[in-house]
Amino acid sequence: MDPQPLAGRTIAVPETRELEVFAAMLERRGASVVRCPLVAIRDAPDPAPVLAFARAFAAGACDDLILTTGEGLRRILGCIERHEPPLRAGFLESLGRVRKITRGPKPARALRELGMKPDLPAPTPTTAGVIAALGGLELKGRRVGVQLYGTEPNTPLVEFLERAGATVRCVAPYVYADAADDAAVQGLIARLSAGEVDAIAFTSTPQVERLFAVAPAATVCAALGQTLVAAVGPVVAGALERHGVRARLMPEESFFLKPLTTVLEEALGARS
Repeated sequence: MDPQPLAGRTIAVPETRELEVFAAMLERRGASVVRCPLVAIRDAPDPAPVLAFARAFAAGACDDLILTTGEGLRRILGCIERHEPPLRAGFLESLGRVRKITRGPKPARALRELGMKPDLPAPTPTTAGVIAALGGLELKGRRVGVQLYGTEPNTPLVEFLERAGATVRCVAPYVYADAADDAAVQGLIARLSAGEVDAIAFTSTPQVERLFAVAPAATVCAALGQTLVAAVGPVVAGALERHGVRARLMPEESFFLKPLTTVLEEALGARS
C-alpha cells in the first residue's frame, strides 16, 4: 500500500476547531493542505441565558435533553466552570438522570468523556434523524431541553416537539464568527477558480455559508466546479445543495474527520 497516496494533491481545509488534526491526517498521506478556517466558534456573548438554562436543568426542569453537537455540551460546562463552578455537580447529576438524545457521533463522544452515553442516538446525524428517533415515543407532557446548533433556532425540531405535546427549553451556548478576513477567502476562491486545488473538504454548514457570503453565488459555484467537493455528512451536503453545488464525496456512515480523510484518499488516489 502506498504510504503517501495523496502525494502531489492539494486539499483546501476550511475547518477551524480541529484544523490541525484534520490537516495532519491529510499531510501524513502526502497531501499539501491549504488552511483557510472560514468560521470561528466562540462562547455565547452573554453567559446569562446559558447559566439560566443550566440552573433550571440542574434543578430538574428537563426530562430529556437533545444534544445536537459535542461542542454545545462542552461550551455549557465551560460556561458553568467560568461563571458558577458550584453548579457543575448538579448539572452533571441531572445529565446522568435525563434521557439523552444525540444527533451524531460528536455529542455521543462528549458524553463518553463524562462517563455517560446516549440513551437514544439519532439514526442519521440530522434534525430529521432526531425527529425520526423520537417519532414513535410518547412526548406529551415531557419537558425537553434542546441544545441548539450555534444560534440556528431549529424551528422544525421545536415545532415537532410542541405538536407532540412537549414543553421545550432551548439553549445556545456558542456562536459562529468569521475566522478568515474577506481577502483570505477571496484568495481561496481564486485558487479554486485557477484549478490549483484538487479538493475542498467542508465540515460544517457555516463554512459553506461564509464562502457564499464573500463572493457572488455564480463566482463561488464556478470556483467549486473546478475542484472535487467533499462534505463530512448529509447536513453539510444539504447546505451545498441549497446553493446549487453537489458534494461528490461523503462518508457513507460515520460522519467525522477520519472517514472523510479515507474517502478523499480513495477518490484522489483513484485519479492518480
